[in-house]
Amino acid sequence: MEILNWNALSDTDKNQALTRSPLIGDNSVEQQVNSIIEQVVANGDAALKQFNQQFDGATVESLALTQQEITAACKRVADSVKQSIAVAVANIETFHKAQVFHPIDIETMPGVRCELRSEAIEKVGLYIPGGTAPLISTVMMLALPAKIAGCQQRVLVSPPPINDAIIYAAKECGITEIYQVGGAQAIAALAFGTESVTKVDKIFGPGNRYVTEAKRLVSQDNRISVTIDMPAGPSEVLVIADEYANPEFIAADLLSQAEHGVDSQVMLVTNSEAQAQAVNNELVSQLAKLPRQDIAKQALTCSRSIVVNDLNEAVLVSNQYGPEHLIVQTQTPRDLLGSIRAAGSVFVGAYTPESVGDYASGTNHVLPTYGYSRAVSSLSLADFSRRYTVQELTPQGLQNLGETVMTLAENELLDAHKNAVAIRLNSLK
Repeated sequence: MEILNWNALSDTDKNQALTRSPLIGDNSVEQQVNSIIEQVVANGDAALKQFNQQFDGATVESLALTQQEITAACKRVADSVKQSIAVAVANIETFHKAQVFHPIDIETMPGVRCELRSEAIEKVGLYIPGGTAPLISTVMMLALPAKIAGCQQRVLVSPPPINDAIIYAAKECGITEIYQVGGAQAIAALAFGTESVTKVDKIFGPGNRYVTEAKRLVSQDNRISVTIDMPAGPSEVLVIADEYANPEFIAADLLSQAEHGVDSQVMLVTNSEAQAQAVNNELVSQLAKLPRQDIAKQALTCSRSIVVNDLNEAVLVSNQYGPEHLIVQTQTPRDLLGSIRAAGSVFVGAYTPESVGDYASGTNHVLPTYGYSRAVSSLSLADFSRRYTVQELTPQGLQNLGETVMTLAENELLDAHKNAVAIRLNSLK
């Protein structure tokens, strides 16, 4: 990777050093995706089957997998894979069950009762990427929280042909419907519904820039009411490392993200130029052994190492970048946690590779990208529910609060608001 000295850069060059891959933000993508959405709206299942053939080279008679197909796929999955899925499921369930909402019910003043309640979103659509890396783990990250939250319909879509292990994981995690369709067209189907695919209330899941753009467009379409989890696109990682960190570990972590796709991005921020060079040497060595080295190489062309004066400055650079994944490999990594302001998920210490969070530690790997981690949270159980408030006043409560409300309403020139209180107070005299 290119090595840059942070303090030798101008402000413009610093901003340029932290920009995402040029493959991201292509204006032509919006036009292409919008065309796909409109074709799905107009032609439904027929458009989905056409796109399956066009983009995935797959011809499917039925978009929905039958129970017989699901059972057959599950039988083909190796026992070792099933055992690994079982361990991951247990850890993810443990962490997400601990997030179960606890209602709030308090009296803010005598006779004024306020509550915060939560209920599951009824219909959720879960997008599972396929392509060159079928993400079995994403099934667990989406389906388990949806099941724990109590979402009634949990609809999974993935490009055909769907990997057998994806189907097995979906069955184990309580998915109710599986459809063979991917890309922007799958997002359009979940948002608008087709003859086969169920229209949902909220869409979850990461994807390439076409999927991400489709999620954005449908969430802003005034013809429907559908929301999305977050902007979750091409993968990215930033590693903060001091001079004592193991360059072999760092290179392995960088490559684990670079192999996701050509539009992935990996960054190293270190207080040691010698470390940056050592990591580059390790990248060359490890890259040669990877089956997906061509993908990783292209991702590395838009990735870089940044040398800073000290670890405090490293955190400032990381916060400015706002990575999806942040790995901290320093002698005392927890000392930096309090200063981190922008990261989807943080991996602390030399023996916490990002891979554990991707698969089985228990945390969720659906995370904000593009720097959105400055304000957007990692996926959690709360995202599969909606929270709402309840208030109830007794006559005494309205008498205690009424004058306050009327005064504020009067000063906002909203006389009807004031009158709604005044009429009730007069009835109590």
